[in-house]
Amino acid sequence: MFPDKRTDPWLLVYSPIPVSLIFLVYLCVVWAGPRLMKNREPVDLKVVLIVYNFAMVGLSAYMFHEFLVSSWLSNYSYLCQPVDYSTSPLAMRMARVCWWFFFSKVIELSDTLFFILRKKNSQLTFLHVYHHGTMIFNWWAGVKYVAGGQSFFIGLVNTFVHIVMYSYYGLAAIGPHMQKYLWWKRYLTSLQLVSCSRSVRRESDVYTRRVLTQTDLNSVVCLSSCSFSCSSCTRATTCSQSVTSPMP
Repeated sequence: MFPDKRTDPWLLVYSPIPVSLIFLVYLCVVWAGPRLMKNREPVDLKVVLIVYNFAMVGLSAYMFHEFLVSSWLSNYSYLCQPVDYSTSPLAMRMARVCWWFFFSKVIELSDTLFFILRKKNSQLTFLHVYHHGTMIFNWWAGVKYVAGGQSFFIGLVNTFVHIVMYSYYGLAAIGPHMQKYLWWKRYLTSLQLVSCSRSVRRESDVYTRRVLTQTDLNSVVCLSSCSFSCSSCTRATTCSQSVTSPMP
């Protein structure tokens, strides 16, 4: 498969080196951070967390809107949609939101840094690190080779869930007095698990129908989307551990 000529020159996409370096720095922070914080007091990040979480709500809402509108106007199929590699306005609009979705996964590495600075080391599970690490590589590959197509559905579902999730975290970061308004937190993990399992089931069905019966570009796109779905599921499991802790 050849790189998408439209997205190949874009920031962090042109080469695997930048995203690999980001990942290596991330692993170093995961390893060294808790050790450096061992004899220090937790950092008060209340203001930072409020700004960060509501900024992520805004970004997620923008991406959800772009995925929804672009796919709707392009008459995308929810069964298996090939990538439109043209430079038409709608095709480029979809490619751009795919890039923003990839870049949001780089931004979300901050979640781990916040855990470390606040000494929430119980949240630094293998699943948490695996999720963040694999998502940046999965979506780097997605933007570089298949910017659009069936992968839009994963972005659409994921951004909707993140609107709800970061809204909860942002409100919880304001202070304990907000807890009475967050009665719906028990449904947050359920929403993540349901949306994730439906995505995997749906993409697995696509794989069964398409990949096993033909070897064309559509099949490659569907298989890539299935991979994105499986990686996204780890977020729900990770959050099932962290929802009881108000802030990420």
